[in-house]
Amino acid sequence: MLEKSQPLKVSTLSFTVPSFAKINWSLRILGRRPDGYHEIRTLMQTVSLHDELHFEANNNREVILSSNDTLLPTDESNLIVRAASAVRDRFRVSSGASIRLEKRIPTKAGLGGASSNAAVTLVALARLWNLKINLSELIEIAATLGADVPFFLIGGRVLATGTGTEVSSVPDDNRANTYVLIVTPQATVATIDAYRALRVPALTSISPDSILSSSRADAISLLVDPSTLRNDFEDAIFESEPEIERVKMALNDAGATGSLLAGSGSSVFGIFENEYLQERAAKELRAEIGWRVFPAVTISRREYLQALGPCGVPLSHS
Repeated sequence: MLEKSQPLKVSTLSFTVPSFAKINWSLRILGRRPDGYHEIRTLMQTVSLHDELHFEANNNREVILSSNDTLLPTDESNLIVRAASAVRDRFRVSSGASIRLEKRIPTKAGLGGASSNAAVTLVALARLWNLKINLSELIEIAATLGADVPFFLIGGRVLATGTGTEVSSVPDDNRANTYVLIVTPQATVATIDAYRALRVPALTSISPDSILSSSRADAISLLVDPSTLRNDFEDAIFESEPEIERVKMALNDAGATGSLLAGSGSSVFGIFENEYLQERAAKELRAEIGWRVFPAVTISRREYLQALGPCGVPLSHS
């Protein structure tokens, strides 16, 4: 839950920042682009499940990454290190940093953990190294790192189009935070494999801009409701990984008012009317061997920026 996340801890040369996960209320694949990437339209949402990143200045001018998850790489193949390198190159920084990742968000689970880590690294190092940087510059850098990274520079409810890097904030629901239960089975799905499994034709319209403009309007007006949840990856992924489909069925059987594959998988989330029903379902699903179960709530943009503390200042001017 959001109230259980650790607030930003700031000292002169070190601080800790939460790095939140996301779910997709909808994910539509509009077709393949001429450049080989896919045109998408997705409505994303930050949730309270989070990693933590600790940043500390060092004197050796290197960026050193460590983690409680020994299976994660700590070299340039990690998005955190790549994000740090991008900031150093852009602003010609000679300072160093020691970064410690406390990993909680499952990897390769469709929850955006690596992208979130990268976005947090951008804003945290801007603060640690005392850089003057604005949101547009951050988004420009983020887009070079991965499709979901710009989303985590906004937070709350966000519409993403294009390849996922064109983002715009959508008004948050004025109602209380939505209770969700995220379940991640042992089955894994690589994003590249998820796209390969799709049976989506290329965009053939002479004027794709008009199609995307119409789609964008539809997404902005979309009321998040169990009846409107849709993810175009579900059929292909459920066919290749039946265990993931079984998670969705189990969530529905446990009382979810709606459920959906998170991103390109392998996690599935269910929506619950209140905390009691959420916890009751969590207890039931934890009996499944190999399933990791995470109760969470949605986070508005205001709550997201508040949790980032001083690191979120450049993001609030948008």
